[in-house]
Amino acid sequence: MPKGYWIVRVDISNATQYQQYIAANAEPLAHYGGRFLVRGGTFEALEGESRLRNAVIEFPSYQAALDCWNSPGYQHAITLRKEVCTIDLVVIEGYDGPQPA
Repeated sequence: MPKGYWIVRVDISNATQYQQYIAANAEPLAHYGGRFLVRGGTFEALEGESRLRNAVIEFPSYQAALDCWNSPGYQHAITLRKEVCTIDLVVIEGYDGPQPA
């Protein structure tokens, strides 16, 4: 079964208040098996538009990734970030098929 991923891009206007969101999202992410593969870090936007911060979070399955986002715990965390950031968040199914030669 393919893994699931959150691909997140965010601009933060109030870093102090955003920390409340980070604290609140820790429990639902852990509960659904979320694991950061990318969290901040140096990057170059080579094409298209970008945001100031990026993350990729891996889940055991696509369904787990969706369930985490829809969970009451994560929905509460969203209320803590709504006023202090602009976010793009995509939930996507991983690929386990053949790779190009």
